Amino acid sequence: MSNECDVVVLGTGAAGLTAALAAAHSGASVQIYEKSSLVGGTTAMSGGIIWMPNNHLQEFAGIEDSREKALAYLESLSLGQIDSDMAATFVDKGPEMLKWVEEMTPCAFHIVANYPDYHPEHPGGLTEGGRSLDNALFALPELGDWANQIRNHERANRVMLTETPLGGATVLPGHDVIKQRVKKGEIGMGPALVAGLLKGLLDLGIEPQTQSQAIQLLGGTKGVTGVTINHKGQPLDVTSKKGVIIATGGFEWNSELVRTFLRGPMTAPAGSPENTGDGLQMAMDVGAKLGNMRNAWWVPVVRVPGEELFGHPSVRLILLERTRPHSMMVNKYGKRFTNEAGNYNAMGGAFHSFDPQKFEYPNEPCWLIFDHRHKLRYEVAGCPPGEQTPEWIYSDSSIEGLATQIGIEESTLRETFDRFNSYAKDGKDPDFHRGESAYDTFNGDQSLKGVQATLQPLETPPFYAFRIESGALGTNGGPKTDVSGRVLSLAGGVIPGLYAAGNAMAAPTGMVYGGAGGTLGPAMTFGYITGMAAAHR
Repeated sequence: MSNECDVVVLGTGAAGLTAALAAAHSGASVQIYEKSSLVGGTTAMSGGIIWMPNNHLQEFAGIEDSREKALAYLESLSLGQIDSDMAATFVDKGPEMLKWVEEMTPCAFHIVANYPDYHPEHPGGLTEGGRSLDNALFALPELGDWANQIRNHERANRVMLTETPLGGATVLPGHDVIKQRVKKGEIGMGPALVAGLLKGLLDLGIEPQTQSQAIQLLGGTKGVTGVTINHKGQPLDVTSKKGVIIATGGFEWNSELVRTFLRGPMTAPAGSPENTGDGLQMAMDVGAKLGNMRNAWWVPVVRVPGEELFGHPSVRLILLERTRPHSMMVNKYGKRFTNEAGNYNAMGGAFHSFDPQKFEYPNEPCWLIFDHRHKLRYEVAGCPPGEQTPEWIYSDSSIEGLATQIGIEESTLRETFDRFNSYAKDGKDPDFHRGESAYDTFNGDQSLKGVQATLQPLETPPFYAFRIESGALGTNGGPKTDVSGRVLSLAGGVIPGLYAAGNAMAAPTGMVYGGAGGTLGPAMTFGYITGMAAAHR
């Protein structure tokens, strides 16, 4: 293996793979290094949806969108923290990236029907969807020996999210369809996206080097000229003639960096355990300016005792459970504190609400409470519908008994319970407006109409509860870049030869999570931008 090339890419998530593809197709010699023994990072653990405003598929679906709508939407959610130039670059270059990836790889994208933006009632939001895109199935045997090196491939679903609704009434394809997909080795979602991008690289003769952790950037006053890699236990200095692209993911698994930078509690990371801030720390070592460091892609999660993934304790995302009917969330004092059906990223703000008198975060952790009707009808944190209840889910025939089990004042929980039920029976929630947004009802039980898809009383004992924590799909702060993905320097200007993309960069949308795929859309766009920029340097 040569120790010299034009462009070095660090990381094999969607950002890194897209960057490597863009650099190679721009004429650069490329080497791509992956810390893990597996390819795909957090992308391969995700649903693989890409959020892309004003994309070329909307025309065929009769969806009206525009640059102006997209920018107005992002600005309306930014609280003044978004870099308008970076946001505009994402909106302008993203659709170009999408068509390019379809041309250069086996990836093929489709609109997830009727999937609204996460805040569809805001200016520029789309209530009936059109910006969240799913990738087609991918037949793993096409990758040859690389098939077994896709992270999460053995757990990958055999479905596309475009096939069925995502709410409580989701119906999987028939047995015969699934059987044929298993026979063909077809997978969907995040692993399929990774596999399609990887196939594009392999077709160019570029193979990722796994078990190769980047540990130090090389160079001096004239910029970055390479990187030191711990390649399977041995140090390897790799010279980059044009640039190094950091696409190593976030720092959610580094407890020291989490304590130092994040704005509030994040006790349960949900991304790849390799995301320990390697790229961030290397960039800091060479004087990079940082941005967006307080923020992450927040998500409520539950820890299931004994469950592990990739050698670490794992968590389950709590997305549909809190949105479906006959459920509510309460804090440690037994009080509701937010719209349970709101999008998972915005839930971070509710978890981080601080009580200055008690000097605590009263909403973290919290409890999801639901009744027996919910338990019989819906899957809950991986537990199939039915009578059986695992030990980590508390249950009692009365709401007072349940309160005692989870350490909440009985009278307070009873008051909350009665108040919620009285409103739910009338189909309204004046306290937190659950069910008023198109997003709320989309993620509820889609066999039901209107607000009933999410808001119905808890009436059927026994009642159940389990603990929810503040988690993160990944952090999204890091080296601040210009619109070409070049890392900015604390001393002014850019650091020559250094680029960043994905969760390793300061997110181009700031704190805004526009809709499903709001991580992957910008990540792939700036992977595309940095790959071309580095190749042409």
